[in-house]
Amino acid sequence: MKKIIEMFIAFFKIGAFTFGGGYAMIPLIEEEVVNNKKWIEKEEFMDILVVSQSLPGALAVNCSIFLGYKIGGILGGCMALLAVILPSFLIILLIAAFFMQFRNNYYVNAAFMGINAAVPLLVLVGAISLGKGLEKNTRTIAIIIIALIALTFFNIHPVIVIITSAIYGVVFLRKKVK
Repeated sequence: MKKIIEMFIAFFKIGAFTFGGGYAMIPLIEEEVVNNKKWIEKEEFMDILVVSQSLPGALAVNCSIFLGYKIGGILGGCMALLAVILPSFLIILLIAAFFMQFRNNYYVNAAFMGINAAVPLLVLVGAISLGKGLEKNTRTIAIIIIALIALTFFNIHPVIVIITSAIYGVVFLRKKVK
């Protein structure tokens, strides 16, 4: 039970101090569960991220459930989910109740501008962290470049890019998987 409580606190902190959604949470989740608590290894974390991204729903929610289950079973999965969404839920309730009174406040606007400036950097750190776990070869680089071009220049929906990449992996990379 001590581990479940410790995990709840860790995921609550992640949920409370991450702005910008699931991708911004990746470096914080990794730091907490891989580096600080050492509940899982980096490679296993990367596998969990891949599975979490492949499933419908928010990345942070999927990842927290998966990690919570891995660490503490069904109760762990439920507690990790609750911990990661509870801060956002409470903050949204507070904002809904009081924001209209403070929306023109200079300091509130300045705080939001600062947060907005930091979020893209958090997402970039998450992408770099994911990239560190990739096998560095011509195929991987080609997939990254093709996906980037498809998303950026041709505005192809991310779901199509993910499905296409998965099909490519199944067809052309299946012999390499252990």
